[in-house]
Amino acid sequence: MRKTVSFKHNQINMAGHLYLPEGFDENKLYPAVVSVHPGGGVKEQTAGLYAAKLSDQGFVTLAFDASHQGDSGGEPRLLEDPYARVEDVRCAVDYLSALRFVDQEKIGVLGICAGGGYAVAAAQTERRIKAVATVSAIDIGAMFRGEESIETQLQTLEAVAKQRTAEANGAEAHLLNWAPDTLEDMDEHTPVLMREAYDYYRTPRAQHPNSTNRFLFTSVGKLLSFSASSQISTYLTQPMLVIVGTEADTRVYSDQFYALSNGPKEMFLVEGATHIAMYDIPEYVGQAVTKLTEFFGQNLKNSTK
Repeated sequence: MRKTVSFKHNQINMAGHLYLPEGFDENKLYPAVVSVHPGGGVKEQTAGLYAAKLSDQGFVTLAFDASHQGDSGGEPRLLEDPYARVEDVRCAVDYLSALRFVDQEKIGVLGICAGGGYAVAAAQTERRIKAVATVSAIDIGAMFRGEESIETQLQTLEAVAKQRTAEANGAEAHLLNWAPDTLEDMDEHTPVLMREAYDYYRTPRAQHPNSTNRFLFTSVGKLLSFSASSQISTYLTQPMLVIVGTEADTRVYSDQFYALSNGPKEMFLVEGATHIAMYDIPEYVGQAVTKLTEFFGQNLKNSTK
């Protein structure tokens, strides 16, 4: 059963889908999982798919649109602020903690792609999160920094500064694409990840009107300074499960998260899966959900009143 819900991130109204297990009884206490969508995604895509499948396994699950995106409020629109995205996760935990049928001591988080990095970042300082899992995780800050020189990154920040000044003086917002919009936007040099992203986000496979494939250029100033991994070794003591396809060109981030954690941890490799194949291909999602059910089942055990 899926319910449309809302909750607050400061003054922003957040839009979510709450998934309830079959045979749901509001007089029982359930473990709960927050599902965090990728950059450019919305709750109706892979985050909602995983949330629905985990609810089938007995968990109350919440998928939501990031602040400034989708059906959630927040101005300016299409801002990808990693610090706000991490706070979104905390606010989702606030919401679940106030539900009478959710066990406050049994809340976990699942993040997909950039949502994986945000989930890991939130868990480092949000002690109400008792277990954290990722699928095809990315540290979006590290990805945007890439292998660019500091000089190049500073030039980018100068461009962001000029754009902010221009917009403050009435200029239109400058938008970037998350993925190629059309087949014609790609050539033989287009990375596999971007080809996959086009197929997932820009075709009927998973296209959604709220997933516009755009984000504000001024977001880059925040993205370049963000790290999902800076305090993993110090603060992330909760159990962590990292799921990644053996063919994912982003596997380096899952490897890094796993290596840095000093707490209970497990890496689960899905043979033959690429980064975005883990979003919705039944063969691979099924393996991931089986492992997630085991992981959250061990670390967020059911209880009743």
